[in-house]
Amino acid sequence: MPREKESTIKLPSLDDLFSSQEERDDARLKRIHEIPLDQIDPFPDHPYKVRDDEEMMALVESVKENGVITPATVRKKEDGRYELLSGHRRMRACMINGINTLRCEVVDMDRDEATIFMVESNIHRNTVLPSEKAFAYKMRLEAMKRIPGRPRKNESPLATNFGRSDVELGAEVGESKDQVRRYIRLTELIPELLTLVDEKKIAMRPAVEISYLPKELQEILADCIEMEQCTPSHAQTIRMRKLLDKGKLTSDAIETIMLEEKPNQKERIVLRGERFKELFPPELPPAKREDYVAAAMEYYSRHRAKQKNRDDAR
Repeated sequence: MPREKESTIKLPSLDDLFSSQEERDDARLKRIHEIPLDQIDPFPDHPYKVRDDEEMMALVESVKENGVITPATVRKKEDGRYELLSGHRRMRACMINGINTLRCEVVDMDRDEATIFMVESNIHRNTVLPSEKAFAYKMRLEAMKRIPGRPRKNESPLATNFGRSDVELGAEVGESKDQVRRYIRLTELIPELLTLVDEKKIAMRPAVEISYLPKELQEILADCIEMEQCTPSHAQTIRMRKLLDKGKLTSDAIETIMLEEKPNQKERIVLRGERFKELFPPELPPAKREDYVAAAMEYYSRHRAKQKNRDDAR
């Protein structure tokens, strides 16, 4: 019988049970090294973005004054290089400060253990975008799914074949299992739409409905959002998905739904078709088209007034 993979919840070892805290701290210190940055590779498909925002600038200043207080965590790869599990922001702060090494703890983990550790060590950041949660949860659950002995039965309408792992992860991060699955559905969105979710222009539930649309229809929807400067409501996305299920969701159907006036929208004039599209300068952003049309109408109105004055003077 093949040996099952060790659980991520580990019991204390004999060394832990019969050693003092001082001895354990000393053993950990032996795993901490100053590693050159050019020997450290980022975690593959790392889901968390490293942004040069206000928080990063504060970290840069802290590292400049005090160095890296909490070591980053790396694992050694087969090629002798190191893979960064936690500490991508600390590494970036060192790079900005011109520091060529990073204080790291070297741990011994396989790929799945490293993935779980990477997600858990980053998920409690002060700011985590929906897209970051989406890919982090997906990576975490895929790693958990590969651990033998997990049941696969799952009857939720948002099922993703992750067994009970989503329940465990939800408990860890304070989300329901269905909310975890909603986040994972976001990974099916094209980048343009996922950015709108991060920017809070598309809410979670409509985004989940959109995620079931084929990529080519998502691209049509993204173009429509840009052209009309409006985003779909949850009710509109439900209708799109019902049309999809019936095989009737076309680009015209998406445009018709998106052009519906919502209760909170002001009355607006809609110009459709290639005839009007060709009249706008190609470099003009869609958001400026209303101003462009208004200026053109004002110019034409003045032109007609001058023409009338000339006719009356004859």
